[in-house]
Amino acid sequence: MSPSQGSSVPSEHETVGAYALGILDDAEATAFEAHLAGCEWCAQQLDELAGMEPMLAALADLPGSGGTAAIGESLSAKPSPRLAEKLVDEVAERRAQKRRRSFYMIAAAAALIIAGPLAAVAVNGGGSDDGKQVAATPAQATFQTMSDKKSATDASTHVSATVGMAQKDWGTQAVLELKNVKGPLKCSLVLVAKNGQRVTMSSWSVPDWGYGIPNAKTETAKNPLYIGGAAAFQPNEIDHFEVVTFEGKKLVQVDA
Repeated sequence: MSPSQGSSVPSEHETVGAYALGILDDAEATAFEAHLAGCEWCAQQLDELAGMEPMLAALADLPGSGGTAAIGESLSAKPSPRLAEKLVDEVAERRAQKRRRSFYMIAAAAALIIAGPLAAVAVNGGGSDDGKQVAATPAQATFQTMSDKKSATDASTHVSATVGMAQKDWGTQAVLELKNVKGPLKCSLVLVAKNGQRVTMSSWSVPDWGYGIPNAKTETAKNPLYIGGAAAFQPNEIDHFEVVTFEGKKLVQVDA
């Protein structure tokens, strides 16, 4: 729109055509570039107009069109370096955010694979209430492959526990097999290091019917609990493990 055809100022979306033609002054171009950095619609329109640059330049130079080589050059003007820098910065930041999100997702998945859930769900260790066999859980399968296992039964609570251990570069992977415990309880597996430090490796809830009850009426209650855990201590740095309630009562201790 020429100055003589109206005095209204075009909206930012309408400015994309003028920007592509290179007819904005420096202040107007800078303002539009700031808008363009966050407007996908304008960016798409600018890409489409950019594809028409050769045709516009050719039309400007046709005989009788009143065009000149200078007009053709202005019609095919490229976006300024300021726009390129802003768009490159925006793309780089979005890619960095995507990489960070991917890293956090991979780290979280690795933690779940290594340590198992902090709030564990009961696992059926070989059967179900209807008598059908069920597949071993990842924690149970890992426990069965571990050669380093320590067991104990508390004389007063009669709770039995076996802790399987595997040495890793980062510390110790452990899987607890828990039997003869009734709920409702909330419990934790605590590692006690030789230097006195205590680390909670995992925690879970015990339902009313319990885990690993020999004379239980259902297979669910007869099955032990298998739950994974991890800590930054090497096996030779561990003194013992404790299964304790959230109220601080020790149910069983297993020496390492």
